Amino acid sequence: MLLIPAIDLKEGKCVRLRQGRMEDNTVFSDDPVAVAGRWVAAGAKRIHLVDLDGAFAGKPRNADVIHAIVEAYPDVPVQIGGGIRDEETIQAYLDAGVEYVIIGTKAVNAPHFVKDMAIEYPRRIIVGLDAKDGKVAIDGWSKLSRHDVIDMAQHFEEDGVEAIIYTDISRDGMMRGVNVEATAKLARAIRIPVIASGGISSLDDIKALGAIVDDGVIGAITGRAIYEGTLDFAEAAKLAESFAL
Repeated sequence: MLLIPAIDLKEGKCVRLRQGRMEDNTVFSDDPVAVAGRWVAAGAKRIHLVDLDGAFAGKPRNADVIHAIVEAYPDVPVQIGGGIRDEETIQAYLDAGVEYVIIGTKAVNAPHFVKDMAIEYPRRIIVGLDAKDGKVAIDGWSKLSRHDVIDMAQHFEEDGVEAIIYTDISRDGMMRGVNVEATAKLARAIRIPVIASGGISSLDDIKALGAIVDDGVIGAITGRAIYEGTLDFAEAAKLAESFAL
């Protein structure tokens, strides 16, 4: 299982939000490229980037920083989400060396777009499903839709996406532990891989996710815990890697 460090970008800085609220953010570094280097040195095998400004604007706002990170660490795959609403943006990120592009709000609002992009860019498209109480949230978590998260995941599986990133938004940035039960339920309902996100704060969370690797959970994204020091990334990454499909 991969442990994937998150680098959330706001106005060119590395920040973390609580439950997706832009006004409730903590700045951890003015140098996201150096932050990426820190996690690579600690053993990261993949990096998760989020353009927070882009997520709210609906188009990239931190592309220069993202390109700089990809250029600085070409051997470490990068997945990027936030404000990806058209093919031009996807093409630009892939051309820059990004490995995976994450479609979130656009996937919910225009599912046919996901299908078209999965065909056009096979094995490069990931769908991010952010949910609360089983329902999918959109627009930077500011709205809760009527869509059931499992139904949508199954739909995107049929469309040929590479994986689903599942975030329990009630726990993200709150250091309350990952929602293992909901993550396992989703993973069992589809055949494509699931990457867990939201609330990972301790080695116990890693162990709990390791117990459902066989259900199809291939990775976990962690953010606030590794920045605030409640989770040692190097130690946690080694533990995660000990759980294999």
